[in-house]
Parts: sequence; structure tokens; C-alpha cells
Amino acid sequence: MRRIQVGIVGAGPAGLLLAHLLRQEGVEAVVLEAKSREYLETSPHRIRAGVLEHGAKEILRRAGVGDRMLARGLGHKGIYLGFDGQLLHLDFETLVGKGIWVYGQQYLVQDLIRHHLGVGGEVLFEHEAVDLEDLHTPNPTLVYRTPEGRIGRLRCEFVVAADGSHSSFRRFIPGQRVHEKVYPFAWLGILAEAPPAAEELIYASHPQGFALFSMRSPSLSRNYLQVDPRERLEDWPEERIWEELNLRLGGAAEIRPGPLLEKSLTPMRAWVVEPLHSGRFFVMGDAGHVVPPTGAKGLNLALCDVAVLYRAMCAFYKEGEAHLLDRYTQDVLRHVWQAELFSYWMTTLLHTLRDPFEERLRVAKLRHLAESPLLQGFLAENYVGLHTTVRYVDLIPVQP
Repeated sequence: MRRIQVGIVGAGPAGLLLAHLLRQEGVEAVVLEAKSREYLETSPHRIRAGVLEHGAKEILRRAGVGDRMLARGLGHKGIYLGFDGQLLHLDFETLVGKGIWVYGQQYLVQDLIRHHLGVGGEVLFEHEAVDLEDLHTPNPTLVYRTPEGRIGRLRCEFVVAADGSHSSFRRFIPGQRVHEKVYPFAWLGILAEAPPAAEELIYASHPQGFALFSMRSPSLSRNYLQVDPRERLEDWPEERIWEELNLRLGGAAEIRPGPLLEKSLTPMRAWVVEPLHSGRFFVMGDAGHVVPPTGAKGLNLALCDVAVLYRAMCAFYKEGEAHLLDRYTQDVLRHVWQAELFSYWMTTLLHTLRDPFEERLRVAKLRHLAESPLLQGFLAENYVGLHTTVRYVDLIPVQP
């Protein structure tokens, strides 16, 4: 049986970045990934979140994996709020001195794989982690299945689950509690070969429902519509989608249709698992917490978790100190609940609500935001990550 220091389940941004950072400190980390490298890097179903907080961009740059991100990503000073037939621009750089960065998660995964493998890191693609043995010992063991169907084992000093929102490994945390919020709407999302509606993201509030207009590049749009969670994709032909998107802009801007590359329905929900570690087993990213996408926090939270666990493991391996490992759940939940708060605030602020009283309160809050520099500052400081990734930038050493 092979012995390693850290076994990581899942080759998403969190697992790959942690493995890469640990390797730079001389800690052996092996990533187990059920999917193929080709699937992770090229599948159209992997084109996901694209908004990076200021701190997330800096973490990736300092880790030495941000060269293509800086060359090809899009720097944004702020966002637009669309309502009452107008666009209100919130200039984050003026409000809080920092902006955001737009760079697709799929591209980030490609970069992390290339950099990690390029310096001798190890990712076992098409190796499905299936079990965790000896959890409450100094050497938990990862059980995995090879592409040929053979069973293998990795005897680890630490095991980390970073296998996404459908994680099969978070179940190994004993006595876990799940705090959950299910929102009464879903997002109909499209990826289209069409120019974005504006040079920066538009969050549009309309009596018919919320719409988000974002981008992955100057020629690739990622747009969303608030819909009933019982809707079916087949009830939304392309023509109807483009008509509804333009309707919800309310005349404040106009989008031009283009060929659809992807169409999906995403239920809106949030949940947090507590605790997020047990003994030498740790959970990161979407495997332990999910936010509604309105606040663009999911990927950014995963990078926060990486920074916290990386710091704790460095203290253990360099100084023999375990107190930061023991504090992992406590430290992670601080930024997780801050992001849950902001995501809840953004979601309830922008989505049309069924209750007439609550809907009128929502519109009043939106108009108050348009007139209040203090509320605009609250939105800006949370959107750029002053309370999340920015807090952790200095934990990541600058790499050449």
C-alpha cells in the first residue's frame, strides 16, 4: 500500500490549488479524480462561474498559476443594476478601491492542471475515490477504483474532500448538521456565441423576474433568467429566451441573439455542513457549503478554504503545530456565513417575490440602494471580497 502525506478527492479548483501550494512547500499531495482530464478541460458542461473577487485574483497570481488569467481575463471596475428602465453603475474601485476579474472556471482548471503537472505534481485522472477507512487514526486510508476496475489504497496523513456539491465523502464527518435554505425559484442559464449586453455585468430587476447578463469573453455571453423551479427546458425555445432577456432589461440596454452552446436549469439553494472536519479528514469548497449564484461567491469561497487549510497544514509540517488544524471549521465558517449573508441579501433584493407585501418592500430596498452610498459600499465591499478572499491573500507566498 502506498503511503503519502495528503490525499485529495476532486480535481476542481480547490483540490488542485491546495495540491499545488502544498507541493511548493515540499508536502506530497496526490489528487484523485473520477473524470478524465479531457472532460475536465473541454466539456461544455464545465463552463461555470467566472467572477473572481479581487482577493481571489491575487491568490492565484501569488500562487504562480495566474499568468493566462491576467493575460486573457477581463478586469471590471464594477457592475450595473438594471431597474425602472435604467442602468445604475456601481463603481467598486471608487467605492472601496478594488475591482473584480472575469475568467471562466473551466479555464482556471486548465491552468491549474497544466501548472501542477508541469512541476511534477500528481493527479490520478479516472481514479474514483470510493471509501475512507481508518478515519479516526493518524493514517486515514483512501480507497479508490482504477480505470481498469481494480481497487487501490492510499495510506495518508491527511485526507481532503474537494469533490463538489454532490460529494460522496462529506458523509464521513460524524454528527454533521446541515443548515439549508431552498429558494422558491430557479435560474434558466444559457451560454451563447453573442456579444455581452454591456462591458460589465448587468443585474436586472423586472416585475417579470430577475435576469443576469454576464460574459466569458467579448464574444461569449452567459445569461440567466429567474424562472419557476417547475419549468422544463423544452418549454424555453431559443426565440422565447432572447425575447424574455430583452424584456427584463426594460429598455435600458439590448442584447443581440447568437447560437446557443448550452442551456440549463439550476435550482436556487444554499446549505452549510457543520462541522467541516473530523480528526485528519477535511472538507473544502462546494463539498461543504453552497451559496446561491447571485453573489458570485462559490468559487471564491473554495479558494478561501484552500488558504485556511494550507496555512494550517504548513504550521503542522513546518512547526509541528496542530492548533490551526483544530480551528479549521471555526475559521472557515466565518467567511462562509459572511458570503451566505451577502448572497441571501443579493438574491432577495433582485428576484421578484410572490408575496405582494414582500415584493413592494424589495422594490423599496432596491430604490434605497440607488440613493444610498452606504448601501452601495456594503454591496461593493462584499462583491470584491473584502471579508472573504482579500483577508487571505497574505497567507499565500509569492511564487516565481
